[in-house]
Amino acid sequence: VQLQASGGGLVQAGGSLRLSCAASGSFFSSNTMGWYRQAPGKQRELVSTITSGGTINYADSVKGRFTISRNNARNTVFLQMDSLKPEDTAVYFCHAKSPRWSNARYEYWGQGTQVTVSS
Repeated sequence: VQLQASGGGLVQAGGSLRLSCAASGSFFSSNTMGWYRQAPGKQRELVSTITSGGTINYADSVKGRFTISRNNARNTVFLQMDSLKPEDTAVYFCHAKSPRWSNARYEYWGQGTQVTVSS
């Protein structure tokens, strides 16, 4: 399985970016997908997740500004980021894991994509 992320870049504070991540290989559409981020000198943190059924979770720091969505048929997850702040600057990683109801436990990580928000 490979997760290919795209859409990062440089944007001014208050601007928007849209991240995309496409899964390939033997990937089950039932997997939970999401995004994590890691800022310089900080630990990787959860940004948002979405199950195949559409249950969504956001970090408090991005609620009301970021919107996650997915296309199950294409095994793709998106992150619409609006009202960006300099503190959103980080490398964003696409993530997928086995659904909660599955007996199997696995997870996948994509390569990071840099998001830089200038003040």
